[in-house]
Amino acid sequence: MNPFHLVKNFRIRYKLLFIYSFTFFVIMSLASLIIYSIVKRNVEKNIENELQNSTSAILNNVKTAVSVSIKNHLRATAEKNHEIIQHLYDLQAAGELSLGEAKKRAVDIILYQKIGITGYICLIDGTGRIIKHPKKSLEGLDISDHKFIQEMIAKKNGYIEYYWKNPDDQRERPKALYLSYFEPWDWMITVSSYRKEFSKLVNIDDFKKNILSLKFGKTGYSYIMDIKGNMIIHPELTGTNVFLGHNFSSRFFKKMMRKKNGKMIYPWKDPKDERFRKKLVLFNYIPEYEWIVASSSYLDEFFSPLNTIKNFIIIVGFASLILFIPISFILSSTITKPLRELMNRFNEDIIDGFSNRLVKMESHDEVGQLTFYYNSFMDKLETHNKALKAQISERKQAQNALQESKEKYRSVMEATPDPIVVYDMEGNVTYMNPAFTKVFGYTLEDSMGKKMDHFVPREHWKETMEGIGTILEGKVLPRTETQRTSRDGRLIDVTTRGSVYRDKDGNPLGSVIIHRDVTEFKRLEKAIIKTGEKERQKIGNNLHDDLCPHLIGIEGLSKVLKKKVEGHSREAGQLSDKITDLIKEATYKTRQLARGLCPVYFDHGLESSLQELVTNTRIMHRMECSLDCREKIPEGSTIMTINLYHIAQEAVQNAIRHGKADKIKITITIQENIFLLSVKDNGVGMDTSRQTDGMGLRIMNYRAKLIGASLLIDSNDTGTRVNLTLPLNALS
Repeated sequence: MNPFHLVKNFRIRYKLLFIYSFTFFVIMSLASLIIYSIVKRNVEKNIENELQNSTSAILNNVKTAVSVSIKNHLRATAEKNHEIIQHLYDLQAAGELSLGEAKKRAVDIILYQKIGITGYICLIDGTGRIIKHPKKSLEGLDISDHKFIQEMIAKKNGYIEYYWKNPDDQRERPKALYLSYFEPWDWMITVSSYRKEFSKLVNIDDFKKNILSLKFGKTGYSYIMDIKGNMIIHPELTGTNVFLGHNFSSRFFKKMMRKKNGKMIYPWKDPKDERFRKKLVLFNYIPEYEWIVASSSYLDEFFSPLNTIKNFIIIVGFASLILFIPISFILSSTITKPLRELMNRFNEDIIDGFSNRLVKMESHDEVGQLTFYYNSFMDKLETHNKALKAQISERKQAQNALQESKEKYRSVMEATPDPIVVYDMEGNVTYMNPAFTKVFGYTLEDSMGKKMDHFVPREHWKETMEGIGTILEGKVLPRTETQRTSRDGRLIDVTTRGSVYRDKDGNPLGSVIIHRDVTEFKRLEKAIIKTGEKERQKIGNNLHDDLCPHLIGIEGLSKVLKKKVEGHSREAGQLSDKITDLIKEATYKTRQLARGLCPVYFDHGLESSLQELVTNTRIMHRMECSLDCREKIPEGSTIMTINLYHIAQEAVQNAIRHGKADKIKITITIQENIFLLSVKDNGVGMDTSRQTDGMGLRIMNYRAKLIGASLLIDSNDTGTRVNLTLPLNALS
C-alpha cells in the first residue's frame, strides 16, 4: 500500500509533520546505515589485518624454525658420516685396511642409516653418477641432467632444497638435502628427506612461547593444530583433540580442514564462558607439516564502539522528532489561516458577480501572492463570464444549424437507393446507409469501427487496393465493374465509385464509396449475348445448310447452261465459265462465313473448337500454330464455351495482325481448381495505346468479365502472352 495515499486527505499541518518526519527518518536511517557500515567495515578490516599479520608472522616463524631444525639435523648427519669415511680412509692409508675393504665398510655404514621414515644417505661421484643408493636399481645411473645435481656438483658442500619424484611416485614432492664432499674418493655424501616428515623433527618449544604471547583485544589468541584435530599449541587446549571433545562442536574445525586457507566466523564457547559468542578466525595451511596456523578473536570485543554509535543515533533521532511537532504546527498555521479565508470566499454564494469577491492581501510571501492571483483571477473570471455567455448563445445557434444540416445529409444518404459506405483514413467503417444493408446484409451496428476486408473477394483484391490508392491521392475513383461478397456468401456484381471527403481546412477525413447492384443488368446482358449467339448459330446453320446447297445447285445449272450455249456462241460459253467461278467463290465464302458464325458444335466442345481454330490458322496464314491441352476439360455451358473460344480467337488474330507472329501456342491447364487458358506468340509485341484503346482488347476484357474470369496481357518486344484464369466450377 502506498503510504502517501493514506495521508493525501490529511490537513496541511499533519502532512507537513508526516513529510518532515518521513524525510528525517529516511535521512537519519541512510546516514546511520552509512556511518555504521563504514565503521563496521573499518573495524572488520583492522581485525582481519591484525589477525592476518599475526598468522603470517606465526607461519613464517614456524617455517623458519622447522627449516633451521631440519638443516641442522641433516648437516649433523652428513658431517658425522664424513668423519666416519675419513677415519676409514686413515686406516687404509696406514695399511690396516685395503682400499676396497675401507670403501665397503663405509658403504655398509652409510646404507644402514635412515633419516626419518623415508629419508636416506646416498653416495654420488663428482660427475653426477650414483655410486651407492638404498635402491640397487639406481646405482650407476647418471643423473647429472637434473638441476639440483648440477647445483651439488658446483657447491660440493651445503644445504639444497628441491623437488624429486621416485619411479613409483605419482608426482614430485618437496625434499631437503645436505651435501658433504669427500675429495680423496670423489664421493658426495648426500643426506636427504621429504619435507613432509620434517614435523617429527621440529622442537615445538622453540617457538611456542612466541605464539602464546600474541593477544588480540582481551581474549584473542593464536594457535596451531594438525589436520587430525590435535591442538599442538593453544592457550588452554594444548594436546586436546577437538574432534573427540564433547564440550564443543567440531563441525567448524572440520570445515577449516577442508578449506585449508581463508577466514571464517563461527560460534565458540571457551570452557570458562557461559554462552556461545561469534568468533572470527584467519587460518593458513603448512602442507609440509600438515599444520593449520590460526589467529582468532571474539567479534563483540571489537564492535563495542558500534553499540555506542547506535544508541547515540537513536537518542538524537527521537529528540529531533519531538521538536518537529510544534515547529510543524507553527509553520503550517502561517499557511492554513490565509488559505482558510480563501476557501470561505469560494464557498460563499455568488450574487453580485466575481468582482465583489476580492480578498485583502496582508503579506507578500507565497500566500500573499496567491491572494493577489486570486483577486486577478476573479477579475478575469468576471470578464470571461460575460464573454462565455455570449459564446454560449452563438454556439447554440451554430449547433442548431449544424444539427439541421446533419439531418438533411442523413436523409439524403438514407433515401439514396444505391448502397453507400463511409470509411475513415484507417479503413474502418463510420457509416453505411439502409440500402447497403438491404443489398449486402451487413448492418451498421455490426460493422461500426471495423474493416470490411471480408467484403472484397480475393480475386478482386488487387484492383480494390489500386482503387483505394487512387482515392487516397485525392482523385475521384471512376465507375468500375467488380464483385462484392454479401453477408450470406453470395457474389454480387456491382459498379463502384468513390472519393475522399475533407474537413473545413481541406484535410482528408475518410472516403465515401458508392456501390450499384448490376446483377440484373448482367443477367439481361448475358441473356442478350446468349440470344445473339443463338441467332449467330442460326444464321450460320442457314448459310451452311440452306444457302450453300442453293449455290451448289446454281453452279450445276451453270455448267449445263455452258454445254447448251457452247455450240451457238463462244462469248456465251466464256460468260458461263465466269458465272460458274463466281458461284464457286460465293460458295466458299458462304461456308467460311458460316464457319466463323458457328465455329462451336454442341457435340464436340471447347477443345475441338480450339483445335479447329488452330487448323484453320495454319492453313489460311501458313504459320506454325499448336494446341496443348494437358487436362480433360469438363463439359461447360454453351455461353461459357463460346466466350472462351472468341477470347482465344481474338488473341490469335491480334498476334497475326499486330504482333506479326509466325508461331502461336494455345495452352489449357487446370491447377488447384483453377482453369487456365494461355495464348502465347513470338511476335514484336503489342502497342501500349492499342492495348488500351483497341476494340478487340475491350471485347476480350468484356467477355472475360461476363463469365467471371480474370484477363492479364503481358507484352514486350519478344512476344505477347494472354492469360485467362477462371474458377473451375464456373465452367459448368
